[in-house]
Amino acid sequence: MEPTNIKNPEYFHKVVDCQYACPAHTPVPEYIRLIAAGKYTEAFMINWESNVFPGILGRTCDRPCEPACRRGRVGEEEEPVAICRLKRVAADNKGEVKHLMPQGPFQSNGKKIALIGGGPASLTVARDLAPLGYEIHLYDEWNKGGGMMRTQIPAFRLPIEVLEEEVDYVLDMGIHTHFNHYVDSMKEMLEKDYDAIFVGTGAPKGRNLELPGREEADANIHIGIEWLAGVAFEHIESVGKKVIVLGGGNTAMDCCRTSKRIGGDSVTVVVRSPFKDMKASPWEIEDAQREDIPIFNNMPPKEFVVEDGKLKGVVFGKVRAEYEENGRRKLIPTGEPDVFIEADDVIIAIGQDNSFPWIERDIGLELGKWDLPVLDKVTFQSTLPHVFFGGDSAFGPENVITAVAHGHQAAISIHKFCQGEDINDRPPPNVNLTRQKMGIHEWMYDSYVVDDERYQVPHEEKALSLSDRMVEVELGFDNDLGFKEAQRCLNCDVQTVFQENLCIECDACMDVCPTSCITFTQNGTEDDLRARLLAPANDLSQDLYVSDALATTRVMIKDENVCLHCGLCAERCPTAAWDMQKFFYSVTKASEVCQLVTL
Repeated sequence: MEPTNIKNPEYFHKVVDCQYACPAHTPVPEYIRLIAAGKYTEAFMINWESNVFPGILGRTCDRPCEPACRRGRVGEEEEPVAICRLKRVAADNKGEVKHLMPQGPFQSNGKKIALIGGGPASLTVARDLAPLGYEIHLYDEWNKGGGMMRTQIPAFRLPIEVLEEEVDYVLDMGIHTHFNHYVDSMKEMLEKDYDAIFVGTGAPKGRNLELPGREEADANIHIGIEWLAGVAFEHIESVGKKVIVLGGGNTAMDCCRTSKRIGGDSVTVVVRSPFKDMKASPWEIEDAQREDIPIFNNMPPKEFVVEDGKLKGVVFGKVRAEYEENGRRKLIPTGEPDVFIEADDVIIAIGQDNSFPWIERDIGLELGKWDLPVLDKVTFQSTLPHVFFGGDSAFGPENVITAVAHGHQAAISIHKFCQGEDINDRPPPNVNLTRQKMGIHEWMYDSYVVDDERYQVPHEEKALSLSDRMVEVELGFDNDLGFKEAQRCLNCDVQTVFQENLCIECDACMDVCPTSCITFTQNGTEDDLRARLLAPANDLSQDLYVSDALATTRVMIKDENVCLHCGLCAERCPTAAWDMQKFFYSVTKASEVCQLVTL
């Protein structure tokens, strides 16, 4: 194998698994260390610079970082660090932060930008572009900002005050808001004097079920995302005593839990697929089950039963799942009798689609499969050069953190477009690699690997939380639990850096390594090397760190998969061939958006 090019910032970026998995590439270990040190404001600002909504995401993020967490794979019973909930610790305990954010009014650069939709993607674009002097106009059909963070996430998961605080951080930068304004014509927007337009309207169309009885029972059959919006804006204040929620995603979990709080005594979730195939996040399913909501699987709906013009319930079939070699699933009827479940109301939460009835088809903006815009996947530019998309409206339903990531990249594209620059010339990330030694190998002494199991987040008493949909269920970590959970982080951004010219090949680092991730051996092909290491490296998604040839012609191979970043190799090495160096990686934004206090 060729020696690893550690000067390529993407190499060590990939080693920081949590940050690499985050769509916005938030510097996770950096802010967790700050939390452990009690520097909550600094931790909040590290987050805000990257993901814009720390308090919101600390409660609602889909947590792509956590399955990637190294902690979850270094032991048989280990669970990942509670990264998402630690983000909330920073947000809940931060001090005054407004003065650390860009303060308007900003000197105008003469350019005007329209943002259609007031959700996380549009707000991120606004946050990044406003300090550069752009006049930002945000259009949204609702009376307040936040988009689907406001309409689709119930208050018992995301308190209104947290949402509005973080949305207002952006709007207070001098954003011109046009609320209660549904944009019904892209052609009309193009005729206005905007230098660029960003579309962040989400995936606002909930899927329907055309089954017998659907039309007759229409008054008591609801589309999940529309129903949640009705509850959020208090157009809907109650639901029937017996409620069926169809679907197995996060929207279905929000619908069933909301129903329980506004009048549903018997709330049942019914899913056509097996439990293991449910799309809802595991913790969302656990919260629904904690509230005594039953989930029935392998039961596709067949008919809405209506008597005398009134909904009586739903008939379900029974199926089993069979999986082909390619993973494709087939649902096969079992032949068992159908099941009838009574219901006063049914909520359909089986997915969302994009919907652009307001985009005319004769303006040069091409829409492709699934009515999605034809976009450059890097720049987010449409076939109309000055129109850009992001969030769910770009490539279909995802999540808040993905929308933020889209917003950052679209803001760079819009800025370059408006300045007459090549939008394909993407700026490199900001990176830094700094030694952690102070005389003796201090990192090893400060990075003791605790063996604590993951701490559980306290919940509000069930009787109280179910009595009021505005009562937040999760209470979050207090400072003590936050510190203990932060200590579980393995600090994967503090890299083991190897210098061949200092190595005397004493193999002491191999002897002291607790996971046997270091091997000195003759070079070979990757497949050959992976099989010859002290501990075979079978996870092909994780790189091998390969040195140049040493004096004996051997090479040093380190399996990045199981390295604990504990620093024992650097402590043991008699020549300092191993060093612990902190790697900081920040995705370049359209502007430097915050003034971090000294860390």
